[in-house]
Amino acid sequence: MNTAAFTSLRRAVCAASLALTGAAASAAAFAPDRLTVPKGFQIELLTDAVPNARAMTLGRFADGKGVVYVGSMGEGKVYAVEIDQGRARRVHTIASDLTLPAGVAYRNGQLYVSAVSRILRFDGIDDRLDKPPTPVLVTDKLPAETHHGAKFLAFGPDGWLYVATGAPCNVCVPDAAHGIIQRMRPDASEPETVARGVRNSVGFDWSPTDQALWFTDNGRDMLGDDLPSDELNRATRKDQHFGFPYCHQGDLADPEFGAQRRCTDFVAPAAQLGAHVATLGMRFYNGTQFPPDYRGNIFVAEHGSWNRSSKSGYQVVRVVLDAQGRVLRHEPFVQGWLHRNLIGREAVGGRPADVLVLPDGSLLISDDQGGAIYRVRHVAP
Repeated sequence: MNTAAFTSLRRAVCAASLALTGAAASAAAFAPDRLTVPKGFQIELLTDAVPNARAMTLGRFADGKGVVYVGSMGEGKVYAVEIDQGRARRVHTIASDLTLPAGVAYRNGQLYVSAVSRILRFDGIDDRLDKPPTPVLVTDKLPAETHHGAKFLAFGPDGWLYVATGAPCNVCVPDAAHGIIQRMRPDASEPETVARGVRNSVGFDWSPTDQALWFTDNGRDMLGDDLPSDELNRATRKDQHFGFPYCHQGDLADPEFGAQRRCTDFVAPAAQLGAHVATLGMRFYNGTQFPPDYRGNIFVAEHGSWNRSSKSGYQVVRVVLDAQGRVLRHEPFVQGWLHRNLIGREAVGGRPADVLVLPDGSLLISDDQGGAIYRVRHVAP
């Protein structure tokens, strides 16, 4: 066998080996036809040119054309995806060399980006994608720890900027600046705490019916495969406490700190979503494309477990509420990223990180493992 033939054979064997272990999936987007959605829906790949895609936010949209801004983690970059009639036309890199710029929020032509201790603002960004402006420093007063330091951002219906800061640990008693969701004016003035006892929230949104703040929260590790559950929480007033580190999932006392406070002292979660599923982004469905019984539901991206003996998560779930805002059930909506490979072992083809409703009513899903964004639309009559 000559050198060229041997090299080709070696590459083929390596590629097959990677496919068997599932490692190859981390280098590219997972094929949409391997993902499952409910009857009447269709999932497609919007783009696979957004490395380490995390939180998403809508920029300016009109007549089916607009921009979706996307943060990242390991890449240190922020992206802008130009969309025209549900298709990605171009992907721009609008910022580089940032530390964990996972959070993005948009308001009045200005893009806000979190970078651990800092929040930056890009003015007039929609018209400057090819030559992004120099960012304006909004604040550099946020906690600087990188453990749970990637901060989710969003503007609330009150016009304030909301920021989540996780606890800098697996489990500990955090100081007043950690384990919270806070809000501030767009210029970072008048900061105040909205929710405490929050271990690590990487997604929140507001109910379209009563404007209550809902948020995901990741449960602590090292209590076994099945405890504690990740939480979906509902804040009905300012400065409520949601239990961390004393109580997990609303009814489980922490083995180290639980003796100090009772679970009944805290706000119980609206839903337990499962242990180690790593709930990240969530959004209320406020579109009209999906069937009527989907309207007002919550979609949640489950990033997937990292230390469970049998993997959990790696899907997008639908949370159904009643007219009073109580959770009736939660169920899978998009599955398939967690699958069995050719030799029957668990393999991961993608890790959902955020969800976002487009103005046309379709649903976007970011996948940081595949550097991809998927689009789900309803196609049945």
